[in-house]
Amino acid sequence: MDLSTFATKGNLMKAKSDLALAETGYDLMDKKRKILIAEMMSLISRAEEIQAKIDEVFSAAYKELQRANVFLGISQVERIGYAVPEDDSLGILFRGVMGVEIPAVSHDSQATKQYSYSFSNTNYFLDQAYLHFNKVKELTVEMAEVESAVYLLAVNVKKTQKRANALQSVMIPRLGGLVSSIAGALEEKDREELSRLHAIKKANLAKSGAGQAFQPSAGRW
Repeated sequence: MDLSTFATKGNLMKAKSDLALAETGYDLMDKKRKILIAEMMSLISRAEEIQAKIDEVFSAAYKELQRANVFLGISQVERIGYAVPEDDSLGILFRGVMGVEIPAVSHDSQATKQYSYSFSNTNYFLDQAYLHFNKVKELTVEMAEVESAVYLLAVNVKKTQKRANALQSVMIPRLGGLVSSIAGALEEKDREELSRLHAIKKANLAKSGAGQAFQPSAGRW
């Protein structure tokens, strides 16, 4: 048997404290959920903008690459492509949003803007294609950061919503019912105690009156 459900003043104070704590927890969870959703929606809008830019720059990059292939030849462009070094400048940092760690991808964009091939065997179209594809890479890095953040926020929104629902639908009603039950039981005990005291007082008054009625007068003796 759960001793915390007994009708005592100590249990009533504890139940009220637990209820207040649960209500505060629900308010915090609800605020956290709203903040996370707002952050997630802003990132979704940003992701849509980045995707539109990627599509636009990709289209321009392929057009310039096709022109470079026409003027230089596919084999020549392929050989030049092998001279482009691998980009290892990516790094990952984290920032906190309401207790959620969001990845922030760092990238040295200046290093990739330097041409890694000779201009003697190339032309303007290849240079433009190189610059456009570098821009696509930067946008892809940004998109990866945003999509990862949206996913992590969505997972935490779901967890926060689940906890808030548990507090709102289970804990708060149960603790509220416990507070009402204990308070009602204590009030009933108080009424019973008051009735008992009234009965005792009435009985004492009756005994006192009876004793005075049968007490002999001193003058008759």
